Amino acid sequence: MNSLTRILRSTRQLWPYYVMVVVASTGTALLTLASPFLIKAATDVIVDAAGGGRDIPDATKAVVLIALGLFATELAFTVVHNIGGWFGDVLGVRMRQLLSDRYFARLLSLPQTYFDRQVTGTVISRLDRSILGLTQFIQSFANNFFSMLLTVVLVLAVVAWYYLPLALLLVIIFPLYLWLTALTSRRWMRWEVDKNRHIDVAQGRFAEVIGQVKVVKSFVTERRELRHFQEHFADTVDLTKSQSRWWHLMDTVRTGGMNVIFLAIYLMLFLRTLQGHFSLGDMVLLVQLVATVRGPASMMSWMVDSAQKAAAGSRDYFEAMDETPEPTSDPALLDAATPTGPDLVEPAGTVAVPAPTSPDAPVIDFDRVSFGYDSSDAADEVIHQVSFTAHHNEKVALVGESGGGKSTLVNLLLGLYRPTGGHLRICGHDTSDLTSAQLRSMVGVVFQEPSLFSGTIRENIAYARPDATDEEVREVARRANADEFIRGFADGYDTLIGERGLRLSGGQKQRIAVARAMLKDAPILVLDEATSALDTRSEQAVQQGLEELMVGRTTLVIAHRLSTIATVDTIVTVDGGRVDEIGPPSRLAVSGGIYAELLRLTASSSEEDRRRLRSFGFHGTTPDVDVTVDDGGSPRDGVGP
Repeated sequence: MNSLTRILRSTRQLWPYYVMVVVASTGTALLTLASPFLIKAATDVIVDAAGGGRDIPDATKAVVLIALGLFATELAFTVVHNIGGWFGDVLGVRMRQLLSDRYFARLLSLPQTYFDRQVTGTVISRLDRSILGLTQFIQSFANNFFSMLLTVVLVLAVVAWYYLPLALLLVIIFPLYLWLTALTSRRWMRWEVDKNRHIDVAQGRFAEVIGQVKVVKSFVTERRELRHFQEHFADTVDLTKSQSRWWHLMDTVRTGGMNVIFLAIYLMLFLRTLQGHFSLGDMVLLVQLVATVRGPASMMSWMVDSAQKAAAGSRDYFEAMDETPEPTSDPALLDAATPTGPDLVEPAGTVAVPAPTSPDAPVIDFDRVSFGYDSSDAADEVIHQVSFTAHHNEKVALVGESGGGKSTLVNLLLGLYRPTGGHLRICGHDTSDLTSAQLRSMVGVVFQEPSLFSGTIRENIAYARPDATDEEVREVARRANADEFIRGFADGYDTLIGERGLRLSGGQKQRIAVARAMLKDAPILVLDEATSALDTRSEQAVQQGLEELMVGRTTLVIAHRLSTIATVDTIVTVDGGRVDEIGPPSRLAVSGGIYAELLRLTASSSEEDRRRLRSFGFHGTTPDVDVTVDDGGSPRDGVGP
């Protein structure tokens, strides 16, 4: 119940709904209690008239008035119950809104390392199971069970006034139910946790497969994926069989115990009526009141079941909410994830790019930077003492084998991770002094996979600047060599492109991504070789846009084509998370290092050399390279630390 209590505390701004639910439930309980008293009165009048103690016309008038009273009571019950139901429904939806908003805000504020160890589908599954389960339980409790509990309290008070031993027998039912339910729940919860784990894994894999269904189909693995999915849900069925068998066995014991108590209650009522302690009307009243208690007592197992499911599901929710956000997260996100946060967050305006500390400061400065995913474990370090700089309008290429640390360096530059050692400076500013928004506002990115969103072409180009004018959007599209094909669509810039841009070709998607980076207009550009996955014609179209995009910017390239490397100002070769060499292509071509080996491998026709080349993620032809050594230095003058 700690989880449910925490939910109620964190949604205390919904107190008007709680108050109205309590008021409506109280009214419903009182009206529920009124009907048995009216039926008692009608019974006494009829018995009295049948025994000759009251004349028929007078009794008829009294019975008609009692019937009208019953009608008014039941009509009032219907109205009050539905008013309370409306407040309960809105309470459930508002609670779901608040919890979902906070969950999303917390996820957006978490560091990249959190998502590195999660499966997207599992994160979504937790949102659905945890929050939906909680809110459905609260809604059911507000609409039905709370009014029943109030009714039980009133019934016990009335029965105790008539005959205390009868009330004590009724009271025994509830601790008996709670005790047996507690015995049931401990084992039941273990099964529920295992079921949730299987469902999370299955739904997480489901989301992955649907998101990459072309890969699944191309490798003809549909049956295998379906089999894995089926196995997880088959396991949940097996777990449910054991869980349900245990639950219903214990429910039989609970209900059987309740039936024994009701046997004693009915015997007591009938015998005391025969002995003259209760009138026939009293007996009818008490039978109805006792029957009123049976409903909530029987429903208690269902409510406990729902509460246990909600509590089990809420664990994952609170685990996510208790994760530590990025140190420099947007304060609005942190605020939105708190119980006092706003219902709606205003979209952030364009973040001002911090001015360079000095005209001569390097735009990018890695100063003995180290990084490990687990900062407390030195053995986990993947980047070791990396140092290199890039100045305004320079193009720097990162070269090395796959897994050598190139992408991690880019992720550090984007602020997705923070260095665990050394200093990373952007335009003279240490990244530890910049917020995530400030740091990322200084970097534009074009990845190998363009990662577009569903929506229109205009929305995707203006993703970083949704307030951009139509002319600004068209201008960057023209510069990215995208305007012509966009205008070829019937809806032009308002064309819906589908999830991940599925209605566009690879070259078209990449040109949209280039236009998006142009509109952001950041001083630093990161290219994860945006043309390597394209055909020759598409590559030429995209490359024209990239050349336009790189003008006046500092560009960091993760290279997959030697032709790209040959045109950069500086090459930084990375091996095992360390800088091996730094220098221009002409110098490194004859230094005997990684770049020189790449040139040799590209020129070779042996299959072994081709495999070695692919380990670097490279393809393409050998570029024309000037191997003249600058300034009379040795070929490895540019060797890094």
